[in-house]
Amino acid sequence: MSAEIPPPYTALQRHPMMAQADHDEASRFNFLTQFNRYLSGDLGKGNWLAYEKRVLPAFEAIHGRSPENREEIRVAMNQDPWHRTWSALKRNSMEMRQQNGRQIVLRQLDELDAKAKAYNEASGLLELDSSVEQPLYVTCVDIHCQPGSYHTEERPGDVAVAANYDVGLFATTGGALGSLNDGGGQAVVGWIKENRPDWSPERVLDVGCTVGHNAVPIAQGFPEAEVIGIDTAAPVLRYGAARAASLGVSNIKFVQASGEDLSRFPDNHFDWVQTTMFLHETSASAMPRILSECHRVLKPGGLLLHVEQPQYGPDMPLFEQFLRDWDAYNNNEPFWSAMHGVDLKAVMEEAGFPLDEQFVTGVRAIPDKTLFPGSPDGDKEDYGRAAIWNAYGAWKPKVSNEIAKEISA
Repeated sequence: MSAEIPPPYTALQRHPMMAQADHDEASRFNFLTQFNRYLSGDLGKGNWLAYEKRVLPAFEAIHGRSPENREEIRVAMNQDPWHRTWSALKRNSMEMRQQNGRQIVLRQLDELDAKAKAYNEASGLLELDSSVEQPLYVTCVDIHCQPGSYHTEERPGDVAVAANYDVGLFATTGGALGSLNDGGGQAVVGWIKENRPDWSPERVLDVGCTVGHNAVPIAQGFPEAEVIGIDTAAPVLRYGAARAASLGVSNIKFVQASGEDLSRFPDNHFDWVQTTMFLHETSASAMPRILSECHRVLKPGGLLLHVEQPQYGPDMPLFEQFLRDWDAYNNNEPFWSAMHGVDLKAVMEEAGFPLDEQFVTGVRAIPDKTLFPGSPDGDKEDYGRAAIWNAYGAWKPKVSNEIAKEISA
């Protein structure tokens, strides 16, 4: 098998909660997986050629200068036939992925709901709170074009949106997250064990956990730790708790709560607070509140780690910023552009994490290499299409800023 070609959908490891695809449904996912790889790789490179050969010269001829920001590039590129075609194919690929997953799930929803209920009643890993309100940044659009976003229920107590999310991640990512779609969580665990091999966190909080595909690897990697995953959406928590139980993971709990209000947890409670591809789905007003709450519940000396796409800045070419921004305008990710455009280090500093305690590192998804190839362009960045991320981290000072000032004085 070529290293560039993902394995067939039928090679994906199945956990007991995963919806089962029939022959035709699996074939559709095979097509979409290969198609997404092709769009990310060979066809995606045509965007740069279109910009270099046609769009940039035309822009310079009209304006007498080069583009000054990513918005000017976006407006100009949206007139180019190659980029318009590529963009339409990308959008249609996501819509086809969502509809195929939804078809798979709805025809077996009775069975999935019953299994989730049985697992959750037996395991005790689920804690729901109907008083938790869904934030506007969750409800304003169908995120990732997924019908119902993360929070909508087909009927009381169901898991449809979560099962759809899980069953199609393989196709969305071109197989880059591995057999259980948990390559991101595995990458974080690998980074911790490499950089702090003797660290044994007692309590870990994963904010915005969805179905737990990133939190469960943390629980597996640190079996002595108590891991809590929170989300505002009940369907993903029901499914996530049942998914974890079906995998035999018991040191994790799925709790319905908002990252903007962690008042259920005391100060200095967690050794490690984690988010994975979550901040870009929050609003500019919510993110500072989330970071402040993360700081409050984190123990002195504890770790805050946000896995995200790289922030835009003067070191990132404007064309790269433009192409990374595609999701904001075409994949129902309305907060993507604003979030990646802020100075995240400054926001983290305002939340209580001093600049000299902050760091930025890289993490790369860890799929099963016996089945799964790496991301399309090897170790190179692929304008956000590859499973290669930045991790924005900070260690909470062991002495508070106020006390440190008093000691210094």
